[in-house]
Amino acid sequence: MALTLVIGNKSYSSWSMRPWMLLEAFGIAFSEVVIPLYVEGSKEQILNYTPSGKVPALIDGDVTIWDSLSICEYVAEKFPDRAIWPRDEKARALARSMSAEMHSSFQALRQQCGMVVHRPKGPLDFSVDTLADIARIEAMWANARAKFGQGGPFLFGAFSAADAMYAPVVCRFDVYQPKVSAATRAYMDAVMATPAWKKWMAGAASETWRIPRFET
Repeated sequence: MALTLVIGNKSYSSWSMRPWMLLEAFGIAFSEVVIPLYVEGSKEQILNYTPSGKVPALIDGDVTIWDSLSICEYVAEKFPDRAIWPRDEKARALARSMSAEMHSSFQALRQQCGMVVHRPKGPLDFSVDTLADIARIEAMWANARAKFGQGGPFLFGAFSAADAMYAPVVCRFDVYQPKVSAATRAYMDAVMATPAWKKWMAGAASETWRIPRFET
């Protein structure tokens, strides 16, 4: 039975982007269900698929997995022939730690620089906390690339779950244009050149609905 991924608006749903990018990047077949967020009835629609009431959710037969990081782990277990996480033990430990930090941290960046794919590109007056988040992310990316990135342009050489987890940050950096290093920009360009990225962005561009609360 094919996998089904339930997601929110591609223009806004950073959490949905992560497992979607992962599945696309690794050529794993799935069907998608897109539920527009923050409109009348959206919560009820989501509850038809997952008891969490939130997107994303991955449905595999009678199994439902919610939360982006849990979905990444499930996919890694279901498709062990794909290097969803780096094969090297030390690289894998770092990739998981970085992904968990992405999952639980960077509230200042999230709040000040919400994911709005179609927002005109340009910087904000970044807060001190947002700048600290940006610096921490750049440092992690640089460390991963220095230690394990020799085999390709991504955090651990080849594309992995860690890159999928940070894809929405790449989007935020590209849209809000903070000052970043040349190495950070090169990594961003590599992610943005992937077919998975381009397909997500094309889907976002085709959406007609807007969420007013995020259009500021």
